[in-house]
Amino acid sequence: MWCRKWSKLSFAAGLISAVLILYGCRQTASAPIPAPGPTQVGTVTLNTERIVLTTELPGRTSAFLVAEIRPQVSGLIKNRLFEEGANVKAGDLLYQIDPAPYEAVLNQAKAALTTAEAELVTAEANLPAIRSREQRLKGLVVIHAVSQQDYDDASAALRLAEANLAARKAAVEISRAAVETASINLSYTPIKAPISGRIGISNVTVGAMATAYQPIPLAVIQQLDPIYVDVVQSNADLLRLRSRSRNGGLLRSSTDQRNVKLLLEDGTEYPSRGTLQFRDVTVDPSTGTVKLRMVFRNPGQVLLPGMFVQAVVEEGVSPQAILAPQQGVTRDNRGQPIAWVVGQGEKVEQKALELDRPIGDKWLVTGGLAAGDRLIVEGRQKVRPGMPVQAVPATTGAGGSRAGGRGPGQAEGVK
Repeated sequence: MWCRKWSKLSFAAGLISAVLILYGCRQTASAPIPAPGPTQVGTVTLNTERIVLTTELPGRTSAFLVAEIRPQVSGLIKNRLFEEGANVKAGDLLYQIDPAPYEAVLNQAKAALTTAEAELVTAEANLPAIRSREQRLKGLVVIHAVSQQDYDDASAALRLAEANLAARKAAVEISRAAVETASINLSYTPIKAPISGRIGISNVTVGAMATAYQPIPLAVIQQLDPIYVDVVQSNADLLRLRSRSRNGGLLRSSTDQRNVKLLLEDGTEYPSRGTLQFRDVTVDPSTGTVKLRMVFRNPGQVLLPGMFVQAVVEEGVSPQAILAPQQGVTRDNRGQPIAWVVGQGEKVEQKALELDRPIGDKWLVTGGLAAGDRLIVEGRQKVRPGMPVQAVPATTGAGGSRAGGRGPGQAEGVK
């Protein structure tokens, strides 16, 4: 009896469970599936900025003045009067060539001059008497008081005296020139510094024979303060800058246009600013580049000739620059830069871009984007052109840094 009651209860419980399960399934099947909403994307609203554009150009330092010391007369090096690597001043004595042979030549020239001057005095003293006799005989021969032969002899003696006087004068001038030449040669025996600067190693020692105007210099002096920095710039970049200046996209009216910053080989910045001196007027046909020369103060002689440096040269001011975060820029199948923005109707639009250069973690955009565009920087992988989206401010640091970085160009800062 008890078993029959338990079976009935179990059957009733199972029936109720089945009804409940069936009802739940029907309710689930009849519930409507909610429609998916627009895809959410992170955007950055672009604005125009006024930035100073600069470019880094590789170059090397070179001495402001260079003097190769060569002897102007031949002779034996008697003394060397400087320390290698020391700073010398213009006029300092560097070498002494044995002056004895040149002193002897000078003394001989002076003696010859003295003799020539004495002979000139004698010739000048004798000429008036000879001329007076010739004039007297000229009058007497007319009245036949003397023979024609006597007059001819007197006339020949006068011409000879005049020629001797002219020869004595020429001898004096030659002797004076010889004395001057000997004096000049003697003055070349002490070899002095023509410029102030740092002198390098000596290529000769005391006792060596020096030859006038020899091809190998005795030493080299270089003036290092100030110092030149010579860099090269692509002619194509120059043409691009001129084009942007003509179109008004780049202003070159900055007061700091000629101020140049210098980066040393280890990446540190040189403490002093330099000045852009000139751009060369000739393009190197082998490299297509133009040379630029800057001048830097170098009181501590940190910069030495031949050092590799990077000069940061100001190109100009871009008054309406558009800087787009790099994560919002991609490339199509042809390698052309593109960007996706949220356009009218909150739909995705694809835009072709024209890029100038990277500036920090941004691109300088010269075409394709405008102020007010909402650039998609997050969720690009989930959208397609024409797709409706929900734009929200980007959560990553899309603003980034506006300056810095290495390369052909960068922004010095925002002004």
